[in-house]
Amino acid sequence: MLTSTDFTGLLSPRFFRNFLPIPPTNQLSIGSIAPDFILPDITHNCTLKLSDYFNQKPVILAFTRIFTEKQYCPFCYPHIISLNRYYEKFLQRGVEVLMITSTDAKQSQIVVRDLGLKMPLLSNPDCRVFRMYHTGQALGAPLPAQFLLDKTGKIQYKHLFSFIDTNASVDKLLLKIV
Repeated sequence: MLTSTDFTGLLSPRFFRNFLPIPPTNQLSIGSIAPDFILPDITHNCTLKLSDYFNQKPVILAFTRIFTEKQYCPFCYPHIISLNRYYEKFLQRGVEVLMITSTDAKQSQIVVRDLGLKMPLLSNPDCRVFRMYHTGQALGAPLPAQFLLDKTGKIQYKHLFSFIDTNASVDKLLLKIV
């Protein structure tokens, strides 16, 4: 795990916008169409639109908590590594994994490089998409969450952050794929 005492860039406008705790909410129900968005894919240097996957393949949206390119959430870092390690397994099952972070493009490029990410890392520094999905926020960053969408774009499974069960495991996500 990357560890560092370098807090450069931590105290940014994004940090203060996300400082106060807002719990995740269950406002998006199972069976509803996932809110659409367009975000830059830092891994592949392109722009992705979620609805382009609709009627093509299932998608896992993995909202993750990265504070800066040097500071990772201790719950999310192992989850990021695990999703990246099993990315090909998801692809073999016909599922795309889109990881969404609140780090800006420059910070996200460093994350992609340092972690050797293969999956798309979508940069959402204004946290608009995190808010669309009601993931919640605390202590300077949005909270993690995972959503499994079927190939029609309907939410089939969701996991919202709690201290008891921080992130849905790769095994759980693989089991939920139909």
